[in-house]
Amino acid sequence: MAFQNPSPEQIKELLLRVKTMAVVGLSPKPNRPSHHVAQAMQGFGYRIIPVRPQLIEALGEPAYASLAEVPEPIDLVDAFRAAEHIDALVDECIRLKLPALWIQEGIVNESAAERARAAGMFVVMDRCVYKDYVALFR
Repeated sequence: MAFQNPSPEQIKELLLRVKTMAVVGLSPKPNRPSHHVAQAMQGFGYRIIPVRPQLIEALGEPAYASLAEVPEPIDLVDAFRAAEHIDALVDECIRLKLPALWIQEGIVNESAAERARAAGMFVVMDRCVYKDYVALFR
């Protein structure tokens, strides 16, 4: 059975619950999709936590090398990583008992997404959190 994303209603409920998003792979370069999406979501009122090794800060927030280093609760992990890196990210999310994972548009790793869901996570894959937010709330 192929992975299926939650319904628009379920996604809207998630986005209403989320306060803090850890953006894995956030680029400090304003022309990159990860930067644009994170900045837009920050503008909509979400707390953005940049997660990227060697990054000190982005969007006015301190950055962390890994999810495990983030010193506060994370409501949603927004992944801007290539599909081959999603397995390790899912392992970390499961280990940290994080509640939700959003795998950005253009990134597909069905086995990792199913594994995350089987571990109890809310999972969205191959969709843009910014585009969904605009479609659902604007």
